[in-house]
Amino acid sequence: MKLKSISPKCSEIMRAGLCTIAESSLAVSLILATNCSDFTDTAVFPLIAALGTQEAEKKYQSLLSHLSHPPAFTTVRVNTHLASVKHVKKLLFEEIQKQFKGLCVPVLEHPKLRDILLIPVIGPRRDLKKHASEVIVGAQCGYAVLRGAHVYVPGIVSTSRFVKAGDLVSVYSDIEGKCKRGAKEFDGVKVFLGNGISELSRSEIFSSSGQLKGLGIRMIEPVYLSPSFDNVLPSHLFLQNLPSVVVSHILNPQPGEKILDMCAAPGGKTTHLAALMHDQGEVIAMDKIANKIKKIKQNAGLLQLNCIKAFCYDGTKALSVEKREDKQEGPPFLPESFDRILLDAPCSGMGQRPNMVYSSTLKEVTSYQPLQRKLFTVAVELLKPGGVLVYSTCTITLSENEEQVAWALKTFPCLQLHPQEPHIGGEGMKGAGLSLDQLKLLQRFDPSDVTLRGMDINSLQCPREDDLISLANKDCIGFFIAKFIKSNS
Repeated sequence: MKLKSISPKCSEIMRAGLCTIAESSLAVSLILATNCSDFTDTAVFPLIAALGTQEAEKKYQSLLSHLSHPPAFTTVRVNTHLASVKHVKKLLFEEIQKQFKGLCVPVLEHPKLRDILLIPVIGPRRDLKKHASEVIVGAQCGYAVLRGAHVYVPGIVSTSRFVKAGDLVSVYSDIEGKCKRGAKEFDGVKVFLGNGISELSRSEIFSSSGQLKGLGIRMIEPVYLSPSFDNVLPSHLFLQNLPSVVVSHILNPQPGEKILDMCAAPGGKTTHLAALMHDQGEVIAMDKIANKIKKIKQNAGLLQLNCIKAFCYDGTKALSVEKREDKQEGPPFLPESFDRILLDAPCSGMGQRPNMVYSSTLKEVTSYQPLQRKLFTVAVELLKPGGVLVYSTCTITLSENEEQVAWALKTFPCLQLHPQEPHIGGEGMKGAGLSLDQLKLLQRFDPSDVTLRGMDINSLQCPREDDLISLANKDCIGFFIAKFIKSNS
């Protein structure tokens, strides 16, 4: 790979293979602007050409700033197979008042997504006092805490020397993964997550008799105040990002149809599709990791959805070239077996929030495009004429999104882009050679489209509900959706 045309700082970041959100706007800009198979002195970056260098840099500075903060709302999907949205909204409001000790935080119904509820996230709270006793958690645990979770023992990397059960502690995230497990102090890069009460002593947390799995720190003063959903209405609610809910509505499965969810884990969209079909028909869920299939089956059982059949299988090999036995339920499948297919493809995940560090190398990021094309090719073969194929990712790169749409339309003349309903995100991004009309048919959720601002309890006293819904539509994770119809010819 040639790096001479990239700034020294960008080259340094790429060689390190570690992009800290606050420092990597140019590196990510380049990834977003091209398919990145090779950088040369004469490389042309179509997105930068479309927006201009200054505008592109400004856009991604804003985007990366947003990605390091959680979305402005917690989104929960109601399992309408078991309960009404009104009933669950009442129960959830009571639970939040209990957790927030009487603070009146609204629970909103979305006017276009009738099965979700939105809870504003309060924060960041800047007046929290930090305690001398510290607990360091891993990055993934830290992200969960920023979105309302407590700290469980497996997520704890380090504690101060004399931490006892019942102690007030300040919790920090080791975003670069450099803290050694069991360390008594850590001076590396860490992000303050808030304060909590330790449920265990240091010796219990790092017991040699085997790793514990229970609650480690009960958060009482998180930087972002968001409800915890640990054992809260587990059969009635499913935590899901807003764009992930949109995807299933766009696929719009109908009772009695045969649906394929090609890369289904952990099963949020799978269970949503089954609920939208009133549990009538067949939803085939595939994933090539056995533990994830087990999780899908657990979620289906918890939500009492019986039309889901989950299989551990590689989606790139799901097309059968030989005749199947009549009683065979699982993959591989014959061509034209499904009415609708959801390909929520494996991706670089650069739209996930919050995310303060990106540890994948450039080579890893660019490896997703060919995998996505293999899966897409199989999906087209498995789709019936007249059927619907929805392609989605939770990333912001041009190469995994609009470039894939342009490739698909060129490679498969049988596919046509189709309008999406509901369409609450923005249009597609320029730079992949798609027409303006084609870009309007795509749906891209771009967190940088809204001004990043904190939310406090006072700002929620007299808000217009329309303004809050508009904020929820924009201040969410980065996401992309394309809808195709397969022609009969």
